[in-house]
Amino acid sequence: MHFPTTLTRADAETLLIHEADLLDTRQLDDWLKLFADDGLYWIPLDPAEEPGQNAAIVYDDTLRREERVYHLLHVDFPAQSPPSRTLHLIGNVRVQEHAQGFLVKSNQVIYEMRTGDSAQVGIGEIQPLVTTMEHIYRPTAEGMRVVRKTITLMSHDVWLGNLTFLL
Repeated sequence: MHFPTTLTRADAETLLIHEADLLDTRQLDDWLKLFADDGLYWIPLDPAEEPGQNAAIVYDDTLRREERVYHLLHVDFPAQSPPSRTLHLIGNVRVQEHAQGFLVKSNQVIYEMRTGDSAQVGIGEIQPLVTTMEHIYRPTAEGMRVVRKTITLMSHDVWLGNLTFLL
């Protein structure tokens, strides 16, 4: 088995762009495959806290991520009827070594919009979410896998509205 021993900034950008494309095109089953078996998808309420120590906006282990994706793709629920459209913009990518592999930091703006009828508040409005993201990647025989994806919303401490889509 060959495990990558380095991760360049260009490689990291390729990983982030691929993930963004999967999310923006709703290829969510393929998005799940980006994670390690013990991977965590985390949106903290308080970015100063460690994962699992306090309440979070999202704290998804493997089973919870699979449930979330299943619901987004196969269950008709009001918060995602119709489904959100998203567009990710990625910048300021930085890479450093980490105990579990590589830490990739980036700034991202995610634009989200849903179509629908006038009875639904915010429908047809484009909502920007400004974030800093940290991905911890572990090298495996299948390529880099996400051990933890941490999304820190600039607006984490104010009313956020509908966050029922994946960031």
